[in-house]
Amino acid sequence: MRRLLLLLSVCTAGVAQAQKIADPRPFAKTISRDDLKKHLFIVASKEFEGRETATEGQRKAAAYIENQFKSFGLQPGNGSSYQLNYPVYQDSLESAELSVGDQAFALDKDFFASVTTNNTGELLSSEVVFAGYGISDSVRNDYKGLDVRGKIVLVLGGQPGGTPQPMGRRGGNFYAKQEAAQKNGAAAVLILQSNVPRQLFAAKGNMYLSAYKKNNYPNSFYITDKVAQAIMGDDLKAAQGGTPQTKTYPVNVRMALRKNILHLQSSDVLGFLEGTDLKDQIVVISAHYDHLGKRDTVIFYGADDDGSGTVSILELAEAFSKAKAAGKGPRRSILFLANSGEEKGLFGSQYYSEHPTYPLDHTTVDLNIDMIGRIDPNRKVGDSTNYVYVVGSDKLSTDLKPISEGNNKKYTKMELDYKFDDPTDPERIYYRSDHYNFARKGVPIIFYFDGIHKDYHRPSDTPDKINYDIMEKRAQLVFYTAWEMANRNDMLKRDIPLN
Repeated sequence: MRRLLLLLSVCTAGVAQAQKIADPRPFAKTISRDDLKKHLFIVASKEFEGRETATEGQRKAAAYIENQFKSFGLQPGNGSSYQLNYPVYQDSLESAELSVGDQAFALDKDFFASVTTNNTGELLSSEVVFAGYGISDSVRNDYKGLDVRGKIVLVLGGQPGGTPQPMGRRGGNFYAKQEAAQKNGAAAVLILQSNVPRQLFAAKGNMYLSAYKKNNYPNSFYITDKVAQAIMGDDLKAAQGGTPQTKTYPVNVRMALRKNILHLQSSDVLGFLEGTDLKDQIVVISAHYDHLGKRDTVIFYGADDDGSGTVSILELAEAFSKAKAAGKGPRRSILFLANSGEEKGLFGSQYYSEHPTYPLDHTTVDLNIDMIGRIDPNRKVGDSTNYVYVVGSDKLSTDLKPISEGNNKKYTKMELDYKFDDPTDPERIYYRSDHYNFARKGVPIIFYFDGIHKDYHRPSDTPDKINYDIMEKRAQLVFYTAWEMANRNDMLKRDIPLN
């Protein structure tokens, strides 16, 4: 019996070793510029309408990706389903009203209300407290000596010194004024702003992932001089022209707002390739397939961002499927994860990281592909026809960067540019794609990226502008790296604390 067990263990080790040293090059070569181009002209087509999260265009793209996964022979990655649904919420403004005494004011003319930062409610008050610039921080406190609990507060926009927009140092920021009012107990805030940033006041707000908020701030309306005059009378000019003096005004004010919370749905698409002797360990290869959708009739095609990553994981999935069909499948299982909601705030990957279909402590790596089809016009060093930005390979595991560099040196021989690993990177690229939701959970990651170009987040990001030769090479680099991740003996060490 012991001899038989020894023989079986030797055979098993031999199979594992044979799989580990199998030549990946024939399968990498199936990732071709022509196939990438074919897929991308579909994914970034007019039919998919820019693939905005929780829209019909996004659902069409999800169906296309799912059908491709099925055609490759991948299993569903979420039980019996290829899709992992998650809720998305969006505020829609029904009405907003403001009156002072018997005078009613017009929305979007005399006052402005953000559907995102306000809640449904009606407030009637007989007093308004003018609190200067409404700043309350370690440097300045305009609420000192004022009792504003349960009252409407009127504050000047911006900050002392004439800043015309609600920006500048933190105390002059719109959200800081809300926080200061809340901290001091105000029931609502009126912000006097001459040059109102109209883009803040669309009828629909941004989408969000959780309907439950940690903080609900006092309702806040931007008001024009016309409204402020009705409250402050002759004091308005003095308040705007010099040092504002706090004062309580006995005036009847009604503020009312009604909004709907739209309950929407989006999904990630998950294709699963089962491994062999290490099948309970997972390699994730991810990309986001959503983009910005359309504005009126103008479509944001999102060919590079991130159609290029989406079609790359399709090609990688097909290559690994062919390897398995040839008896050279990976030892570890591979999850091909197409996320939606990335452009809204990494929604899809956040949801997956909090509701993983495979344990994250058994996930050895996430290789995330987000924009690999263009050339960075701002890159002034090296050969910009043969590079890729590699982000995060040294953040969580000392194993990962040497593996990445070793595979590149052996197979693709590209310039690996670590520009965006700089902790002082002003773009904060490391935090801006789906890999980060794996990294924050401790899973080692690599993010493959081509840089920011003039068509980024514009309707002109179209598939005819993609450099398919360099895209092919970058996708093959991901394949070679994933091949070793899926076949090496050990999971990656997690020996670097997350910063």
